Amino acid sequence: MRIFARPHQIPPRVAAGAFILNSGLSKAGADEGTAAGTHGMAVGVYPFLEKHEPQEFTRLLAKSEIALGAALLLPMVPSLLAGAALTAFAGGLLGLYLKTPGMRQEGSLKPTPEGIGLAKDVWMLGIGLGLVLEELGDRMASPYAGK
Repeated sequence: MRIFARPHQIPPRVAAGAFILNSGLSKAGADEGTAAGTHGMAVGVYPFLEKHEPQEFTRLLAKSEIALGAALLLPMVPSLLAGAALTAFAGGLLGLYLKTPGMRQEGSLKPTPEGIGLAKDVWMLGIGLGLVLEELGDRMASPYAGK
């Protein structure tokens, strides 16, 4: 596994990492109302999260976002690992977009004005998948792959 990110991987990693790190830092001190709203939206799509109290859930989410943002920003974190984590995170956000009522136009993937904030997270999925596929492709092309 490549230890350092390649130079062309740095811009998308910084773009996603800074965005996610900022989101996590913003959630770290969330008040009860903000935590309840964040938790309520997540539970509406992922009911298993109901077992967590809103403040606890939001704290865990903030810590996860801070860790993911830092992993993307630190070039010594392998791109395969950072990309896989970003892909999973973005997949969860897109699940919110696809399953939350009112986020999409009826019978379409087009966002409503309320859904634009979540629909735009597709760029993070693209970055994550790009990092993963590039790293896996390089492994498959290497004469030493699997040895």
